[in-house]
Amino acid sequence: MSAQNVVIVESPAKAKTINKYLGGDYAVIASYGHVRDLVNKDGSVKPDEDFAMTWELGDRAKKNVSDIKKLVKAANTVYLATDPDREGEAISWHINEILEEGKLLKDKEIYRVAFNEITKNAVQAAFDDARALDQDLIDAYMARRALDYLVGFNISPILWRKLPGSRSAGRVQSVALRLISEREAEIEAFNPQEYWSLEALLHNKDGAPFTARLTTLSGNKLGKLDIGSEADSNKAAGRIRAKDLRVVKLTKKQARRNPYPPFITSSMQMEASRKLGMSASQTMRTAQRLYEEGLITYMRTDGTTLSEDAVSQARDLIKKDYGDKYLPDAPRLYKSKAKNAQEAHEAIRPTDLSKTPNSLSLESDQQRLYDLIWKRTMASQMENAIMDQVAADISDGTDDVVLRANGSVIAFDGFLTLYHEETDEDNENENEKDRILPALAEGDNTKLIDVRENQHFTQPPPRYSEASLVKKMEELGIGRPSTYASILQVLRDRNYVTMEKRRFVPEDRGRLVTSFLMKFFTKYMDYDFTANLEEELDAIAAGHVSWKEALRQFWIDFSKKVEETKPLTITEVIDHLNEELGHHFFPPKEDGSDARLCPACNKGQLSLKLGKFGAFIGCSDYPECKFTRPLMNDDSEGADLANEPKELGPHPENGRSVSLRRGPYGPYVQIDPPPETKEEAAAYEEKLAAYEERYAKRVEKAKEKGKDIPAHKPPKRPVKRPKRQGVPKEVAIDDVTLEIAVGLLSLPRDIGLHPETGKIIRAGIGRFGPFVVHDGKFASIPKDEDVMTIGMNRAVDLIAQKLERDAAKEAAKAAKAAAKKTTKKARKKKATKKTAKKSAKKSAKKS
Repeated sequence: MSAQNVVIVESPAKAKTINKYLGGDYAVIASYGHVRDLVNKDGSVKPDEDFAMTWELGDRAKKNVSDIKKLVKAANTVYLATDPDREGEAISWHINEILEEGKLLKDKEIYRVAFNEITKNAVQAAFDDARALDQDLIDAYMARRALDYLVGFNISPILWRKLPGSRSAGRVQSVALRLISEREAEIEAFNPQEYWSLEALLHNKDGAPFTARLTTLSGNKLGKLDIGSEADSNKAAGRIRAKDLRVVKLTKKQARRNPYPPFITSSMQMEASRKLGMSASQTMRTAQRLYEEGLITYMRTDGTTLSEDAVSQARDLIKKDYGDKYLPDAPRLYKSKAKNAQEAHEAIRPTDLSKTPNSLSLESDQQRLYDLIWKRTMASQMENAIMDQVAADISDGTDDVVLRANGSVIAFDGFLTLYHEETDEDNENENEKDRILPALAEGDNTKLIDVRENQHFTQPPPRYSEASLVKKMEELGIGRPSTYASILQVLRDRNYVTMEKRRFVPEDRGRLVTSFLMKFFTKYMDYDFTANLEEELDAIAAGHVSWKEALRQFWIDFSKKVEETKPLTITEVIDHLNEELGHHFFPPKEDGSDARLCPACNKGQLSLKLGKFGAFIGCSDYPECKFTRPLMNDDSEGADLANEPKELGPHPENGRSVSLRRGPYGPYVQIDPPPETKEEAAAYEEKLAAYEERYAKRVEKAKEKGKDIPAHKPPKRPVKRPKRQGVPKEVAIDDVTLEIAVGLLSLPRDIGLHPETGKIIRAGIGRFGPFVVHDGKFASIPKDEDVMTIGMNRAVDLIAQKLERDAAKEAAKAAKAAAKKTTKKARKKKATKKTAKKSAKKSAKKS
């Protein structure tokens, strides 16, 4: 494939869509994302050399770059058509640099084209308005990449040395982890407080039921916690029952509810999480596909504006499909509320609103997300919803006891006909307002049917969901639209957090890292510092700040801090973590006893320890007391293996002691080695005597010749090793009895002879779990099957399945090799023809 014009984009899907809008003179090729990055080792950013950077091609990028070079070589003009943001500009810059280094741009024109949507008009307009690379955006990318590298490659090694078991630190990811960890600490420190609310079930004059909430008692407006006990509640209920209640005040008003602005990246991620159950990463992957197929505008944006064409199309559709009353007099304009919003791009919207969700047939996730984006965009240009709200105050005419009945009805649904935004937490008052009240008028008597007394307890703040965490980060100005999804994914990949009921729960490892960084890198974990740094990066992108000067200012303080932490001792780290996280690892006991008292020796104090494999809980009386337990609040496993080994009893066949122990890879059972036999003892004594005889002769010879006496190295007495067997993960420590241990120690066990080969089949537990083995071929035993009871038929079946899989792999490997060989031959043949053709041309010229 060759063409006069080469267009380079990031993905094949985007290439395919763009190809439809360009003529045959254009060849569109994908780079498959970033083509190169900083070398993944220390020294790739050099502060002492004016922040010079060392780049390398990614392993998967080499072939793609080679294909791009071939096309560019034969072209006259090159268009860099990557995404219209900082990352897109960076990809274009890298490709430009690679082509320059390869001297492939001589006598060629190269342009940067950027479009916010992949439609025919937008693409053609972008090519008509082609420009040079934006150096300010490139500088902002360089600064951000260098900052992330310098933080990661300087703090992470300190973590590994001072806090074994830690994974890595990151400039923004560590601050996001702080948010999650601090929320968990709030939850742990929270003390629930009892309070009561009272509701009266009443009938109006026509006998229609409704409820009213107690709001005033003894002339005082009640706060949420004012009725704090059942006794107080009973007294208040008695006073309500003693009153002749009537409607003393009726307030009616209309409230308008404005539509929500069209989606930006963060609000799309939040709503997709709440309504569709999608993670931030899943949302962005799906949005990327919709964008590349030309269905929505660019999905990484913090701008809430819509183009005039989009607004006009939305208003036309609203008028046509919903009528004039749903169309406001003037188009709606929105401004982002996010801190540091750049609003460089349009909001996320369908490229063509006439493509309704029902008119498209997409893959499930794409269909659901497109439906959400389409409805949000249309609703953003619709009329307000109007609510008729009613509030009735009910008392006996005094302010001794006042109850309030609230209700509302939707007088005009407006934008709510299409879209209603979800929230993370329920709001009791909002739910109360949604009630519909029966006909009431001031002065109407009411009949008291019942008084409901409801006990409540204050609730701790909820853990962050993906939606609420993104919202919080956006409010604080931490991260940018393009980074939220990757930040959250990194925290999961590093095992710093887990997800429970779609909420973030910090792992102990994550809390240790947060505590360490908060103590020794306080400034760089500060929310305002991180947000200010983001502002500085935005200023670089706008051309207001020199990127190298910004890096220099950062590096001066940061490098000093790194040097200050290097002399830190493990003891200093442990002391801080024990003090900071003691409440988490040693929560108060219900009986008031010492939470740190060792359950094994009842003398030592439990504290945090650091070992080769990370942090754990240990006893202060080590080595006399060997109690340890993993980092978890449940200490059942540690107690069972405290002061190991735990003796299970004598082996029924040989009487040797069987015990339960724990090693670095988990619990295991062990049987003591057999005692030395008389024959073995005699053989050793004979071997030792022979050695002593030889040694005496060597000593005598050395003395005669005046040499040094040789070292005395008698043969060591043979040591018999105990037999050990790991306890399978499916078996709870509490369930390991002598019988189970004896069974495990009998492994590997013989199942029987294979019916076809006549060779033995054995079952055992190895490094990768339970297995059966036959003739050197191992097959894994599924988790729900027992290695101790698996029979011949099932073992033969597992081995047959394994052989089939191996054969299929070999066949695929052979086919791949054959195809490679054929391709190689074809290339060689083509090269030979080309050489022959060149030779013929040369001969023709000479003649």
